[in-house]
Amino acid sequence: MHTVPVRGPGVWYGRELAARHDWIRELGAGELAEIRRAVDGARGVPLDRLSPETFRLPRFGAVLKEILAELLEGRGFVLLRGLPVEQMTREEQAIAYLGMGSWLGGFRSQNAKGHLLGHVKDLGLDIQDPRVRYYQTNRKLEYHTDSVDLVGLLCLKAAKAGGESYLASSMTVYNEVLARRPDLVPALFEPFPTDRRGEVPQGMQPWFDIPIFHWHAGKLSCIYVRQYIESAQRLFPQARRLTPAQREAMDLIDELCNDPAIHLSMDFRPGDIQLLHNHQILHSRGDFENWPEPERHRHLLRLWMAPKEARALPEVFAPRYGSVTPGGRGGIVVAGTKLKVPIDAE
Repeated sequence: MHTVPVRGPGVWYGRELAARHDWIRELGAGELAEIRRAVDGARGVPLDRLSPETFRLPRFGAVLKEILAELLEGRGFVLLRGLPVEQMTREEQAIAYLGMGSWLGGFRSQNAKGHLLGHVKDLGLDIQDPRVRYYQTNRKLEYHTDSVDLVGLLCLKAAKAGGESYLASSMTVYNEVLARRPDLVPALFEPFPTDRRGEVPQGMQPWFDIPIFHWHAGKLSCIYVRQYIESAQRLFPQARRLTPAQREAMDLIDELCNDPAIHLSMDFRPGDIQLLHNHQILHSRGDFENWPEPERHRHLLRLWMAPKEARALPEVFAPRYGSVTPGGRGGIVVAGTKLKVPIDAE
């Protein structure tokens, strides 16, 4: 099975997509009006209780279901453009974003604090602190996946410079490894210890072991965070040591992802919503420089979502996802975690 290349719309090359715009979905005037009515109708509903029943989208809801199908079975990502965030209060931004997200899947906790709405913002923290995650800094993010089926990012404010988003199809990357270095493919299916960054579920180790690629139920899935694989090697001597083949395989993955022919670069504009399927998309971010005024700092809102329509996953995902049941898996929960929806960065 390891020698079978992936076929279908999930295999794409960024250089080809950059010349097209069919991956960008502009929100129309009628859709924006419907979203505004839904926001007004959902006032007073607890943010964690927003759902298709409480955030009603009679027409646009069907479009979101089509987008969900594209995420799960198609190219694996979509950029929605045009949400008028600069004309909305923070509460309205949160209601609109969570309301639309509820049509795609259930919300999952993004950290040990139980945040269902994440704030991707430079908090001035030191990445050398083993409890700090890269999204809390202005540092470059290497290509990685998040620990959930779907991730969404809504841009509220863009950086003064940098902060570009980069996407690469992990299906294309796999095919390229298979074509160029088939001898390294077996290493990709061996366990890689990955640091939990101090967010350790009860009864678990401070790292989890999982292969980068998995064939299961006829689909190939990817889970990869090299920065946390490397920190597990530094911080936990009792974690299994990576083999030379595993390190060489990661080097090749990173080389392929950084190839301009393979990845797709996009700028974030205020009001853009990037949606992607972690099992088939690797994403990255460049270093960025903020504006001097704190109120203008780069700020994205993040959602982690678990759709009931999601693919089957092997049991090896359970130590990280908590479960492999579609609609009820993914996210980070530790002892004492209480779910909440902070509308400002904490």
